[in-house]
Amino acid sequence: MKFKTTRNMMINILLICLVSLFSYCKKDSNNTLANNTPYTQYGTPFAGVPNTQDAIIYQVNIRAFSNDASLKGVTARLDSIKALGANVVYLMPVYPVGVLKSAGGLGSPYAVKDYKSVNSEFGNMDDLKALVDAAHSKNMAVMLDWVADHTSWDNAWISNKSWYKQDASGNIIPPTGTNWTDVAALNFDNQDMRKAMIDAMEYWVYNANIDGFRCDAADFVPFDFWKQANDALKTISTHKLLMLAEGTRDDHFKAGFQMTYGMAWYSTIESKVYAGNGSVTQLSALNMSEYSGAFNGSQVVRYITNHDVYNSDGSPIALYGGKIGSMAAFLVSAYMKGVPMIYNGQEVGCTRGINFFYHTPIDWGTNPDMTAEYKKIIAFRKNSDAVRNGDLATFSSDDVAVFTKSTSKEKVLVISNLKNNTVAYTVPAGLNTTSWKNAFTGASVSLNGTLALQPYQHMVLTQ
Repeated sequence: MKFKTTRNMMINILLICLVSLFSYCKKDSNNTLANNTPYTQYGTPFAGVPNTQDAIIYQVNIRAFSNDASLKGVTARLDSIKALGANVVYLMPVYPVGVLKSAGGLGSPYAVKDYKSVNSEFGNMDDLKALVDAAHSKNMAVMLDWVADHTSWDNAWISNKSWYKQDASGNIIPPTGTNWTDVAALNFDNQDMRKAMIDAMEYWVYNANIDGFRCDAADFVPFDFWKQANDALKTISTHKLLMLAEGTRDDHFKAGFQMTYGMAWYSTIESKVYAGNGSVTQLSALNMSEYSGAFNGSQVVRYITNHDVYNSDGSPIALYGGKIGSMAAFLVSAYMKGVPMIYNGQEVGCTRGINFFYHTPIDWGTNPDMTAEYKKIIAFRKNSDAVRNGDLATFSSDDVAVFTKSTSKEKVLVISNLKNNTVAYTVPAGLNTTSWKNAFTGASVSLNGTLALQPYQHMVLTQ
């Protein structure tokens, strides 16, 4: 009887082991590159990566951010980024820049010569690790800029001709429909190239402990590659990675990106509302169209400037009618719907040219009044569940952006005159004869009949 019991126990143990082994093998058979990675994790994966609705993204152009245009220069100013209220630091490309067919100056940071190295212009791998470590210690995540569509002409990958798109004569070509002659377009029909690309993305997660990627020119890259890459990165279970597509295709969310670019938001508020003196009500429609294909947790990143449009269109001060006008535009962009992104220098009202092909250091000592207002707007957003997650109702006129964000416990009202003239805003029935408190001054505000607003006057009210 004792032998039979022992024998049964042994059989049961053996069965459990076999089931466990089968389960492990079954799980392993679905693994992608990430779980078979040759890399060893540097540091401790950051546990403080924000949920998408809570993100405040700060874009760093390394060539403009400090006098020596270095990673160390970014690390030295992380406290200022933290004090502004940002919790995600997005670094423009940190990789070596190609020389062959360079577009001029120091070359485009988007002409990547080596996907697995740090540009010596900025420092070295240890400098990047120190930056990431310091950001994590201040409870900020770090995203790298990823350039998947193309490489420089002197990238080592170019020896694999089939990895690149070619014309009818077999010549490697730049991206179709662009004037980007300094870069060579990659061929996503080639599976070996895809594997190398995903491996390189994983390299930075493990070797620099970064927290996600802003993916450049995402609309140029096939959906099925982005799905493959996002699926692979999601198997790195130790990391919560933020993935932002610089694109507007409605399949990016389905491919696994949590965030996309609000390019239509920028073009509407800058070109149509401000420059074109068009109706502010045009902004409301974007709350549907920009979220086409969205899932729970999907967010659109809204901005009033970034490295591209600052370089091509000018500074926010120039585009939005000065300091007050640019603040009015930022308030609406940060609160109406989506995730706000700030480009370095915007918070101090920088007006000098920032050409990312050159060293163009920002003067951080200007316009402290603007910096203070940015801090107030961001701080209130971070502490308001209604602004981040509440239901949106719009009451805008042709001249004034007006909307509420509401939860069962909080209601926030934003009023922002986006025109450079005094406006009489007729308070609609849903807001008339209501009492509020100014979120920044504490003053009581009653809405009755008509509200007179000075040029670009803006306010945040609560009740």
